[in-house]
Amino acid sequence: MKQEREKFSGRLALLAAFAGSAIGLGNIWRFPYMAGENGGAAFIVIYLLCSLLVALPIFFTESLLGRSSGKGMVSTIKTFFNGKAGRKWCGLLIVAPLLITSFYSVVGGWALDYFIRACTGVFGRISKEEAVAFFGEYSSSVFEPIISHIIFLTITAAIVARGLKKGIEKFNNITVPMLFVLILTIVGYSCSLPGAVDGINYLLKPDFGKITPGALASAMGQSFFSLSLGVGTILVFSSYMRKDESIVTAGFFTVIFDTVFAILAGFAIIPAVFSAGIEANAGPSLVFETLPYIFASMGDVSPILSYLVPILFFLSILGAAITSEISMLEVLVEYFVEEKHLSRRKATFLCFGVCVAIGIICSLSFGPLSWIQIRGNNIFGLLDKVSSNLLMILGSLLFAVVVGWKMDRNKVRSELTNEGTNKVSVKLFPLLYFWVRYIVPVMLVLIFITNIFN
Repeated sequence: MKQEREKFSGRLALLAAFAGSAIGLGNIWRFPYMAGENGGAAFIVIYLLCSLLVALPIFFTESLLGRSSGKGMVSTIKTFFNGKAGRKWCGLLIVAPLLITSFYSVVGGWALDYFIRACTGVFGRISKEEAVAFFGEYSSSVFEPIISHIIFLTITAAIVARGLKKGIEKFNNITVPMLFVLILTIVGYSCSLPGAVDGINYLLKPDFGKITPGALASAMGQSFFSLSLGVGTILVFSSYMRKDESIVTAGFFTVIFDTVFAILAGFAIIPAVFSAGIEANAGPSLVFETLPYIFASMGDVSPILSYLVPILFFLSILGAAITSEISMLEVLVEYFVEEKHLSRRKATFLCFGVCVAIGIICSLSFGPLSWIQIRGNNIFGLLDKVSSNLLMILGSLLFAVVVGWKMDRNKVRSELTNEGTNKVSVKLFPLLYFWVRYIVPVMLVLIFITNIFN
């Protein structure tokens, strides 16, 4: 007898799950360095426009598909595409969360390692040069990053294996509120540092002269990466969504939570970067090179702060990484449970093993395998760019085409408006439907082409 599908216990649990999926390393690790590389405030403005005009409508389509079907990503898409076309799309859809789960856990492992080191007080006595040198030596080493990667994935898998309510929901309900408290604390300190005003101005005064097609593509990719769009996380979580919940309301709140947290992360890191005299476009290592030195500088004012703040901050990075990793791993596990009829524990163990293997290769690409370069990217960087700039865009295009062209319009309207009971959604529906049907696919194709040439 088929077991009844679990549902989120309430609206707060649902929003915490969506927010947990969105608020992750994409905000803390990725957003600040991408803003630094692409003109600061100008990038933020473009990012906001991408989130509202493209990412939010895609959220609606993905959520609509999940709730209406009550199934996982592959099972849902198979109902619209038969034969070879269906198999090709389903194969493509599974590749994206598999790759992201694998390389994402490497950075999650870095966060875990730094959290443990922070607990030992290492960052209370480190110089700027030592912080930069340490990260280079650590990330390029063989064993330590791999061990941290495996432990991080083990923690994530243990949560997912416990199921929706006992594992995922319980963890998100505690972690998401904690993340906002911690990031606000760091923002307050970072903006009070000497020279931080230059970093604040950098984030507040846009220079649109620095916006290029590549910057636009990066902003689009970041909005998709952060909201976990196009890879099935929103679809799968929405399949656990009750029928009386509003898709439009959930989407708006998720985008708001994600954007606010990303901007807060920018203000937590960029002012400190200017204060420390480190380049704002230092790349993905920005968090791991800049923050340890900042924490050490706290020792001049308060040795207690110098010890406690890095613990809390890297705990927040670790928590954010786990909440997002959970959503990606759940897509893979749900596929094997629903399509291959494995138990949740067996499916989790299988996905864990595959992601560990791919993650090890990604980790080694900073050290022994660094000689492998594809268009200037190591293996880790290549998987990052292919996933966020190509696969996530293709997945989102698929969801938009399904909702805009293959689903019955009345069915779409019923789901988005809660059968006409949500008055705001009823008024917005004609515009939303037109936007998803005609505008979003064109924008996604243009961004996809731009990403290929970049």
